[in-house]
Amino acid sequence: MQNTLKVAVIKGFKEIFDVDIDNVEFQATKKDFEGDITIVIFAFLRFVKGNPVEIGSKLGTYLKENVAEISDFNVVKGFLNLVISDAYFISDFNKIKDNATFGIVEPNPDHKAVMVEYSSPNTNKPLHLGHIRNNLLGYSVAEIIKASGKKVFKTQIINDRGIHICKSMLAWQRFGNGETPETSGLKGDKLVGNYYVAFDKAYKEEIKQLIAQGKTEEEAKKQAPILLEAQKMLLKWEAGDEEIVSLWKTMNEWVYAGFNETYKELGVDFDKNYYESNTYLLGKDIVAEGLEKGIFYKKEDGSVWIDLTEEGLDEKIVLRADGTAVYMTQDIGTAIERFKDFDLNELVYTVGNEQDYHFKVLFLILEKLGFEWAKNCYHLSYGMVDLPSGKMKSREGTVVDADDLMLEMTDTARTISQELGKLEGYSTEEKEILYKTIGLGALKYYILKVDPKKRIMFDPEESVDFAGNTGPFIQYTYARIQSILRKANFNYAVEISEIELHQKERELIKQIQLFPEVIQNAASNHSPALIANFTYDLVKEYNSFYQTVPILGCENLNEKIFRTQLSDKVAEIIKSAFKLLGIEVPERM
Repeated sequence: MQNTLKVAVIKGFKEIFDVDIDNVEFQATKKDFEGDITIVIFAFLRFVKGNPVEIGSKLGTYLKENVAEISDFNVVKGFLNLVISDAYFISDFNKIKDNATFGIVEPNPDHKAVMVEYSSPNTNKPLHLGHIRNNLLGYSVAEIIKASGKKVFKTQIINDRGIHICKSMLAWQRFGNGETPETSGLKGDKLVGNYYVAFDKAYKEEIKQLIAQGKTEEEAKKQAPILLEAQKMLLKWEAGDEEIVSLWKTMNEWVYAGFNETYKELGVDFDKNYYESNTYLLGKDIVAEGLEKGIFYKKEDGSVWIDLTEEGLDEKIVLRADGTAVYMTQDIGTAIERFKDFDLNELVYTVGNEQDYHFKVLFLILEKLGFEWAKNCYHLSYGMVDLPSGKMKSREGTVVDADDLMLEMTDTARTISQELGKLEGYSTEEKEILYKTIGLGALKYYILKVDPKKRIMFDPEESVDFAGNTGPFIQYTYARIQSILRKANFNYAVEISEIELHQKERELIKQIQLFPEVIQNAASNHSPALIANFTYDLVKEYNSFYQTVPILGCENLNEKIFRTQLSDKVAEIIKSAFKLLGIEVPERM
């Protein structure tokens, strides 16, 4: 519609005022005024001198006479409000009503792909609340970019090596008595995490003893026997010691099995895993090349650095004096590896905002090394998630376990649903499936409706509210529409064209029409919040329509069919939008 109007406005200015204009600014008409789309007249005053109201009136008359879709207009100060005909809205709705993938663009197989990295956990502890936001964001952004018409690969890099992993291994050797996930009944990631905690406890005890023997705290921390042994274990791992490598593989497999359970429960997946044990040596050859080209420089102690002070950053080490890699070296090498492994055009890193500086440096280094694609690397930076104290159990009072949080959400949904008495006639099994759908939907929506950069205070009970901007409110509206469709005892598949639209129908169609544009904006802004809040606005508009006009009770058959079709389309878009957020919708509630 905007393209048709733009052409007509440019032609109108030529015919009425004999001037060439190059752009037209459109806005949605404000609710207080009659109209569907507004043209800003002030923008044309540099081409045509005169009273904005007069200019708007002349242009409005021209458009009404020359554009079939314009049925009326009004001018308020410098704004021309155009009323679009019912015929246009009905015709446009009929074009999209049977399109089950409305708004979704099929990826072009000839185009290069986008890779989205998220989760990227350590194998010495279970996933926690921070990982939940990370996973939900990364997964949803990947799905949205895919829906916008691009090929997408989802990935994670698993931090499976280093001193922290050896700490869990050593503690298991010392205190484990051969315990396994099978013998303990614990998920593998929980079991290994317990030994990481056990190491820390033993380490602190040894520090105390050393201090009592006259060591300073700093000396004690460095000389504690259990730490020295963990460091020795790391050297053995790096040297390929068979016994240590075998234990490392066994304990990591326990953790992966645990992670996979959590990922399945959370509803996220990956196309490829990268492991730091395979990538930690990557990047060294690139640093050597960069050193030859003068991009990096060597200090007296043999360490290699890059000077980014001219770009407003700092000096950054890329190789230690002993020749070992730092995280930056690995990240340089891994990025290059990924672009080799896949035909990528873009790489999105879902990592907390405490790493903002790291990614600025990484992307700049890749650019200086001459990689064209470096400008297409993006850091999807996000804020912390906090919980109101006392609301939820946490391990050691600091870390909220991801599995515990998901269970807690199901419990919260169960409690609130039972209080509301909404589930008459459901079997116990059906109820449990629904509690989980509502609980996880509440969690995901609450986190994803917020701009990624903002810090979140997550309140479990508030998130399961059946009113307001929440997942359950939107799920309930979807279920309500399914109930309407089940009761519709007439054929509502026929095309309707000759009816007069109620204002609420017009508003609903306008909201539906926005969906394709919202997907494209959410993809280019890497923001699931745009999808979430669009869906909430759609549901609010639908509920206003539902409360204002009769649907199944409508006496005019054509109107009844059209309103049922509208309801069906709204439900379809809710389901489609929520799928992009990784949220399920229940058929009954």
